[in-house]
Amino acid sequence: MVETDVSGLSQLGQAVDQPRSPEEAVLEKVPNGQSDVNYLVRFVAPEFTSLCPMTGQPDFAHLVIDYVPDQFLVESKSLKMFLTSFRNHGAFHEDCTVSIGKRLVELLSPCWLRIGGYWYPRGGIPIDVFWQTGAPLKDVWLPDQGVPTYRGRG
Repeated sequence: MVETDVSGLSQLGQAVDQPRSPEEAVLEKVPNGQSDVNYLVRFVAPEFTSLCPMTGQPDFAHLVIDYVPDQFLVESKSLKMFLTSFRNHGAFHEDCTVSIGKRLVELLSPCWLRIGGYWYPRGGIPIDVFWQTGAPLKDVWLPDQGVPTYRGRG
């Protein structure tokens, strides 16, 4: 087992105020101690919240982020704080979902990443948003994201 260098982290183990916006949120990374093999990391945010940019009303989603790390892993507390920063941020579902994926790619340069944004309906229409960096790697077990399509009362 490789010891992880956490010396550059500013949030883990510290009291941290909620960032006011995704742009102000600090995403941090740590070295991947298993960078010699391909494997999948999954983060699930079942209660993600952002604001409609037109009405200011809350929008809710279930996010599933899958990635195959290369040299770095995202530090989970910083990811949680980053996702929380969307609570007072106005953006459409598509922009929120894709910008989260792109920000993680910028930070980590992973071998592969996908994000599924399963948005709950407001106004009667669920909007699900899916983005990935390319074809999945053939040597990585990639389970289904496990989120059923929205069925309403049915």
